[in-house]
Amino acid sequence: MKYKSTRDGVHDLSFEDAVLSGLADDGGLLVPNEFPRFTLEELESLRSSSFQEVSFATLSKFIEEEIPKSALQELIERSYQTFRHPEISPVIEVGNVHILELFHGPTFAFKDVALQFLGNLFEYFLKKREQRLTVLGATSGDTGSAAIYGLRGKENIDVFMLFPEGRVSPIQELQMTSVLDDNVHCLGIEGTFDDAQNIVKALFRNLHFKKKYALGAVNSINFARILAQIVYYVYAWLHTAKGEQEVSFSVPTGNFGDILAGYYAKKMGLPIQHLIVATNQNDILDRFFTSGEYHQKHVMPTWSPSMDIQISSNFERFLFDICEEDGKTIRAWMENFQETQKLTVSGSILQKAQQEMLSASVSQEETLSTIQRYYQEFDYLLDPHTAVGVKATERWMHSSPMICLATAHPAKFTEAIQESIGSLPELPETLHSLQDQPTKKKILSAEEEVIQKYIMQISSLHK
Repeated sequence: MKYKSTRDGVHDLSFEDAVLSGLADDGGLLVPNEFPRFTLEELESLRSSSFQEVSFATLSKFIEEEIPKSALQELIERSYQTFRHPEISPVIEVGNVHILELFHGPTFAFKDVALQFLGNLFEYFLKKREQRLTVLGATSGDTGSAAIYGLRGKENIDVFMLFPEGRVSPIQELQMTSVLDDNVHCLGIEGTFDDAQNIVKALFRNLHFKKKYALGAVNSINFARILAQIVYYVYAWLHTAKGEQEVSFSVPTGNFGDILAGYYAKKMGLPIQHLIVATNQNDILDRFFTSGEYHQKHVMPTWSPSMDIQISSNFERFLFDICEEDGKTIRAWMENFQETQKLTVSGSILQKAQQEMLSASVSQEETLSTIQRYYQEFDYLLDPHTAVGVKATERWMHSSPMICLATAHPAKFTEAIQESIGSLPELPETLHSLQDQPTKKKILSAEEEVIQKYIMQISSLHK
């Protein structure tokens, strides 16, 4: 399986090169040359399989012979040893919705599923190459802690994680800054997540800097992240559908990586009827699917801070697919968007997008009332991001079983829970103990040159 860029300037990379390079050298995102498919017979044969077995069946279709089967199985087994639930991502029926619980990993967020695997994958490839990697990422909350927990103490890896200072939940920040390993560097950026993400992308586009410091990506611009997330769509279908029945998914969406994994699962033959893009009031994606206007606006702080995003990195991969992999068009669109903060599509391309995904924007009040209602009616506590996804299911009629992705444990968002139900959620001991831990972080201005200089200073200490 070979990989190429969405902007037509990079072709035929191996899986190993695609993982370690993160963003393509032409500024595009890497995608496989073609998507493998599951037959219905293959899917049925996995019906009683464990999450790890489903993971192996899915990942091996993309990795093929680059990692020996025994080594891939060992990587998968090691990646999920830290999860608190034996099923890794159980499906729970709550009222009329099936909840896919993705928060049973070490940081209580869905990103653990991919980042525990990616951390081990990095270590495997770097040991093979006898090479060092500088991992650079931006987070709106959960990616940072999941990446840090997946990479802390790993050989030959330095981690620089940018997050918007004061715009993540207190627990999310503590999960990052309480990790004191020498290879972990938390950088609070005086700006928004979009500012942090723009800095990361700019540094990856600086090819001299990227090569000299061996930059690697843990954000969902890294295709291995998306690949690992495809697995839980397959697993959820296996545990929800009867026979060849279609199911639908509602996905709380910020950076578009999580729902893109569902879109790719459908491309691979998974019987999916609808994919619902569920956004909060930062609704650039809902506006696109409604009108074709992907126009950046000011980021508004909400109860669901991990979705407070106006530039969704993975959206480029989706656009590339619906415009029939026309890389030159994507390059022109993305370069124009960078200058104008506007991208507009219409006609057949918009129709294609609307055929592939539904969307809904959920207000602050609706988020809180959904948490309250599910707690009162079903004694089930939703985190605010999952509440956005659950509320979005009510905007669309659907005949298939509806699965909503539960992206985080509610205890990570105590203020929203208290506002909704009048009391604080019970904190798991792991999260409660964070309050007394020492922390370390560096607060820096949201400027590319400042971040670049800091990385150079830290990296020079390891030479």
